[in-house]
Amino acid sequence: MSDSVALNHSPEIFDNMTPAEFEERLPDLFGIGNGKVSEDPRFAIFLEKNPDCAALVRDLEIIAETAAKLFGPSDDQDPADSVWDNIAIKMKNDPN
Repeated sequence: MSDSVALNHSPEIFDNMTPAEFEERLPDLFGIGNGKVSEDPRFAIFLEKNPDCAALVRDLEIIAETAAKLFGPSDDQDPADSVWDNIAIKMKNDPN
């Protein structure tokens, strides 16, 4: 079983993990937690005991949220249907 699958289905509590172990597993943790490691109850005590790791998680979550807003598709950014209709009409009428 891969680490990410094991983490996703594990009842394990990560209170005694070292900061180095946490950082090593952090990419998998972000992957299975949809970018919200700080909200995962399995890490609450660990993050309380390790403020540097908690700050790293907060920073990475902010970066991930910002990147998603910049690069990810959003219903708010899709043009209205009338825009697509106008593009289709202009393309149809354009002799080139």
